[in-house]
Amino acid sequence: MFCPCRTPIMSSQLPVFPAQPTLYTLPGFAAIRLTGEERVKYLQGQVTCDVAALTPGQQTLGGHCDPKGKLWSDFRLLTLASALLLVLRRSALARELPELKKFAVFSKVEIVEAPHTLAGLAGSGCDALMADTFGLTGSGLIPGGMAVRLEADRWLLASESLPALTLPEGSEGDWMGFEILAGLPHLEAPHQGEYIPQMINLQALNGISFTKGCYTGQETVARAKYRGANNRALFLLEGNAGREVSAGDTLELRLGENWRRSGMVINVWQEGDALLVSAVLPKDTEVDAEFRLKEDEGSALRLRPLPYELVD
Repeated sequence: MFCPCRTPIMSSQLPVFPAQPTLYTLPGFAAIRLTGEERVKYLQGQVTCDVAALTPGQQTLGGHCDPKGKLWSDFRLLTLASALLLVLRRSALARELPELKKFAVFSKVEIVEAPHTLAGLAGSGCDALMADTFGLTGSGLIPGGMAVRLEADRWLLASESLPALTLPEGSEGDWMGFEILAGLPHLEAPHQGEYIPQMINLQALNGISFTKGCYTGQETVARAKYRGANNRALFLLEGNAGREVSAGDTLELRLGENWRRSGMVINVWQEGDALLVSAVLPKDTEVDAEFRLKEDEGSALRLRPLPYELVD
């Protein structure tokens, strides 16, 4: 099994963390809003995370599965005073929203695409800026929504009334690069129905509760943990490519003089020919394995360490 403590060959061409607070607009992300007196009870029976354990201002990662335990989407759940927000990739919204609403007719809950603005803040000084602007030193409520402290000097904002912030602007591509380096998965439309939650490391990111009780797909998720029924995981790779790379592209593994299909690209950061991706691969992938992109024989990628330990 891949040990994230061993250091592979790495490229120096990676997304650069800003030296000052920088604002990132995030049109590639969307949010689903749940309101109504049974919103917590309803969502608790649908998703992998423990919704009932959260109070306003708290957040967690999670996943929404089909009955076979395959993910419709992963998300970040934000708990507001009178609503729940699920932040996910916009390309996954068209299938995820109707699936999440499928049984809502039987509960006192309303589920719609949220009107909230989603933005990122990153760069040295962001923690101080959030303390000065909102009085926050960690994740918490802000006017019209919530702010999530993802890591030191990096925040996610979701609000119906986000205040004007006069800051330099960064690209959403670089924001995705920071998310990849943090080992955070974001399933796009090509991935829906492909993976169980452990295949994108949700268990290592506290996005699965194994004590909360039943939810859609729970039997498969529990079996993967207690019977060792999962043999894949999310990995990070870096290198170069001679073409534009997209979510859903196929990775090939070198086996001697041959190449074999090994996994699928999840998220991408690319600048010129420099490339950083996350991908679902076999858990026993060797640390010195060599990869390329299908139909790009000049591409080359190697594993880089995850920033957290993989657990079952």
